Amino acid sequence: MSETAPGLTTQPTATTYELGELVPWAWQGRIRVPHFQRGFRWQAKDVLRLFDSIVRGYPVGNLLLWVRKSPAEKIKLGQLVIEAPAHDEVLWVVDGQQRLTSLANALHPEGNKHEPFNVVYDLAEDAFIETPRYGLEPHHIDVPTLFDGRRLLSWFRTQGPDVEDYYDKAEVVSTKLRQYKVPAYLVRQDDLRVLTDIFDRMNNYGRRLNRAEIFTALNSGTEEGFEGRLNFSRIADNVAARTLFGTIDVNTILAAFLARRGPDPMRDIRSEFSTGSRRSQLEFVEDEQTAYREAEEALVRAVMFLIETAGVPHIALLPYRAQLVVLTRFFAHFPEPTSNSLRLLRRLFWRLSIAGPSVFRGSFTQFSRILSNKIRPGDEEGSLQALLETMKGAVYARPNPDRFRTNEATTKIVLSAWWSSRPRSLATGVPADVQSLSSVLGDEQTPVGATPYVFPRLNEPGERDKRLWAANRIFLPFGEDLPSEVFRMLVEPRIDLDEATWRKVIDSHLIGDDALDLLVRGDRTGFLEARQTRVRAQLDDFLARMTEWDYEDTPSLDGLDFDDEDEEENEPEIDFSDDQLR
Repeated sequence: MSETAPGLTTQPTATTYELGELVPWAWQGRIRVPHFQRGFRWQAKDVLRLFDSIVRGYPVGNLLLWVRKSPAEKIKLGQLVIEAPAHDEVLWVVDGQQRLTSLANALHPEGNKHEPFNVVYDLAEDAFIETPRYGLEPHHIDVPTLFDGRRLLSWFRTQGPDVEDYYDKAEVVSTKLRQYKVPAYLVRQDDLRVLTDIFDRMNNYGRRLNRAEIFTALNSGTEEGFEGRLNFSRIADNVAARTLFGTIDVNTILAAFLARRGPDPMRDIRSEFSTGSRRSQLEFVEDEQTAYREAEEALVRAVMFLIETAGVPHIALLPYRAQLVVLTRFFAHFPEPTSNSLRLLRRLFWRLSIAGPSVFRGSFTQFSRILSNKIRPGDEEGSLQALLETMKGAVYARPNPDRFRTNEATTKIVLSAWWSSRPRSLATGVPADVQSLSSVLGDEQTPVGATPYVFPRLNEPGERDKRLWAANRIFLPFGEDLPSEVFRMLVEPRIDLDEATWRKVIDSHLIGDDALDLLVRGDRTGFLEARQTRVRAQLDDFLARMTEWDYEDTPSLDGLDFDDEDEEENEPEIDFSDDQLR
C-alpha cells in the first residue's frame, strides 16, 4: 500500500451466530465476499470435514466480518447467483470465505447439485459423503433437506417404512446443524486500507496466501466498479481463451507482470503502485489497469511464441514457468522481434530447458531475475546476446526418456518433441492441433490426461523396469474415449482407415515396422525396446533443430556496429556464483 493504514477507530465486536440464522442471510445476499478475496479453493474432502466437525461439536474457527452499508447488486457465492437487495448492514467476509461459501452452497438445494458442495448424509453409516454417482440410496439424505426441519419431516413421510427407524438420528443431526454456533468478530470501518491491512496481516501470521493473492488484496481498489477491472485471475482466463494454452497460475502471472515493468520480478509487491520513489525504478509510467492490460498483451505474445516458434503447445508441456516470465519481459519491450531474434530466442529457450538447472545450480527459480536483468529496453540485439551469454559453456545432455513422469521437466521436453511429429488420432487418423490438445488438457497443469500407458501392467521378469519408459506411453491429444488397454487399438486398427493413413498414424507415434511386428506377436519387451530407440532418435533430432547447440549466436547484420568494431567495451561481468543465486 502507498500509505500507512490509520487503524481501527473502534475495536471489533465479538458475537456468535447459529447456522440456522447465518446461512439464510447468505442466501438473501446479506453476506458477501469482497473482491480482494482469493477464489474458492476447497475440495470435496474439505467440505465433508467441515460438516463432520460441526455435528461433532468441534470448533471450526472464527469469522471476521466487515459490516458496511451496501447497494443492491447481483452477486455470486460459489455456485449461487443471488439478487442481493440493498442493506445497511451487509456482512463482508474478511476471513472465513471457504467455510461460509461451503455451507451456503451445500445447504442450498441448487448449490448442493454441484461439486464440491454435493454433500449427503448416510444415515446407515453416520457419515457425510459426496452424492454417489450411481444415485441416492434410501438411507441417503441430502443436507439441504437435513437442514430444513419441515422438509426433513416431509422426506421421512414419503420415504416409507424402510427409513423410519432413522428419524430420531436424522433429527439430532439436523438440530446440531441448525443450532451450531459460529463465533465472529464484526469490524465497522469504512476505510478499505484498514481491511486490506488486516487481511494481509492475518494471512502472514497464520495460514499464508500466495504472493499473487496478497498483491491483489493490497491493490484491490474500491468495491464499486470491480467487475469491469482486470486482475490476475481474469488475465489467466483471457490468455487461456485467446491462445488455448491452458490456464497460467496467478503466481506466474504476477512474476510476468512485475518483470514487464522492471528487471526484478521478485521485488517487494507492497509498493508497486506507490507514487513515491518506486515509480522512478519502473520502465513504464502507467495507471494500474493499463499495467494489467499491457501485461496480458505481452503474455499473449510470449505464449504465441511458445506455440508457434518454440513448439510448446500447452502450459502442461512447459518445462519451467520461469521461462514464461522472461519471455513476457522480452515481448513487452520488443513486441515485433526480427526473424533472427526469434530464432535466437528459440535457441535460448531450449538450451535453458536442457541445461538451465546445471547453469543456475540450486536456484532455478531465481533465473528469471538474472535473465530479466539481461533484457535492456530499446536494445533487442544486445538483450539477446546477453541472454545467450548466460548459457555459454553449458554442456548439452539429452534428457533421459527412461523416466517418464508427467510432472517433470524431462517428460515435458520429450512430449514437445513428440508434438513436432503431430501425433494422429488412433480413431480417425487426423493429426493433432492446439484445439484438440486443449480439448483434452483444458486447464490441467500436467499432461497426464493425454498420455495413457500402452501397457498399464508390466509384471513379467524383464518388463517391470520398462514401465516408466517413454515408449510405454502414447501421446493422444484428442477428446476420445479410449479402451483401458491402448495397445489393442495399435494391433487392431479401425477398418475405416486405409493402409496409407494407418501408416501415417503409426509413424506419428514413433512406432516403426519392427516395433509394430513385435507388438503384433505379443513381444512387449521387444516392442518397448524398439520404440524407445526411435524415441531417443527423434528427441535428439528435435533438440538439435531447436537448440542449434553448435551454431554461432550471431546477431543480424543490422545489429552489428562496424564503426566501432575495434573498440573494446569494458562492462563488468555479472557473477553467477551460488551466492548470487540464493
